[in-house]
Amino acid sequence: MANPVNITSGGIQKVLRNYNEKQAMAEYIWNGFDARASVIEINYTANALGFIDSLEICDNGYGINFSTLKVKFDPFYESEKAKMSAINKSRSVMHGKNGVGRLTFFKFANDAEWQTTYLHNDTLKSGRIRIGVSALNNYEASVLDIALSDKTGTRVIFSNLKISEEYIQQEIIPYLKSEFCWFLELNKKGNYTILINGEALDYSDYFQDYEEDIIIRYEDSNTIFKLKFVQWKESLHKELSKIYFLNEQYEEVHKEYTTLNKKADEYFHSVFVESEYFTDFDFSGSESDTQVKIYSRSKSTPEYKYLHKKISELLRTKRRSFLKEYSSKLLERYEKEGVLSLERLEADPGREQNLQLSLKAIYEIQPKLFSNLSIDQKKTFVALIDSLLYSDQRIHLLSILERVIDLDEEERLELQELFMQR
Repeated sequence: MANPVNITSGGIQKVLRNYNEKQAMAEYIWNGFDARASVIEINYTANALGFIDSLEICDNGYGINFSTLKVKFDPFYESEKAKMSAINKSRSVMHGKNGVGRLTFFKFANDAEWQTTYLHNDTLKSGRIRIGVSALNNYEASVLDIALSDKTGTRVIFSNLKISEEYIQQEIIPYLKSEFCWFLELNKKGNYTILINGEALDYSDYFQDYEEDIIIRYEDSNTIFKLKFVQWKESLHKELSKIYFLNEQYEEVHKEYTTLNKKADEYFHSVFVESEYFTDFDFSGSESDTQVKIYSRSKSTPEYKYLHKKISELLRTKRRSFLKEYSSKLLERYEKEGVLSLERLEADPGREQNLQLSLKAIYEIQPKLFSNLSIDQKKTFVALIDSLLYSDQRIHLLSILERVIDLDEEERLELQELFMQR
């Protein structure tokens, strides 16, 4: 039976125009995780010329219930995922948005077939759904007489493919690492995994720093929190640096931005916190909220405030070590770009070395001062710092920088101490 999707084929193309093959592939994986799958399998074969002959993505989720098929496939731009995303912004659930995931296949294939097994009235049932690129606004669906599997799940088979094996290996797999590394790490104890031709997606090369089993204990109530810290070598696409809170069953109950998120440096990080304390925890209030809560555990409790303080200390310590290393790379880049003058170094090595030490120290305190600058702006900034360091106006250097960027009290005091020493 053919069913029209509630949007024209041209409208679908317009909505999906910014998707590429990598993003389209990721959508199908997110669809599986959204369906509460723990294992996603990507299986493909290639011919002698390196082009893909077959490609399928399978999951062990709850499947697509045909009794709600029209709800899932008809309102293309307002799916139940979009509605749930608005409700669950503080948790890593329902990543699919606007119902677009199921139709992005046309970026890498011409046809797609869903084979799904679902539980309906305590009975396993199966069905098939077919969509072709020539008519994206129509789908054919049929319920099968016999269930395809003894377990729920969905298998999507793509045909008439447009991508090569090299593209999968060189483009798609690295993209999937950046897209899903944090999510797989979040759900590691739940044995979540992505298998590509039978092998688990290995994202360990994306670790810059990794430390687990960090214990924080609040002595007054003997409350224990177990932390895992990960610094990533690359950005996590749309997932910014966050703290993830898990209960004693390793289920995520909340997430929030870290205090060092969006600091205009390359310090991409995630913190995972496990504790029985987060069972029946009220995350709706603020740390300063003094209103009596239904739950005895909330952000206003001393345990939570102590935890947040310790996490902030950990992040700043880790970040400072990273920025010390990165500041040296910054100076190397400035030398290559001609921002730092080798001639001036030879003419006055003491002054140039002092300038470089000052630039490194300033970067380690507030790297945002060095972000998004053109070559000319870099030269101007460096010349300004150099001139002020060797004049009676150096005492005004801090106030000048404060006009350019907001500094917190700790950063202001560090810079003040730095300029008094130079």
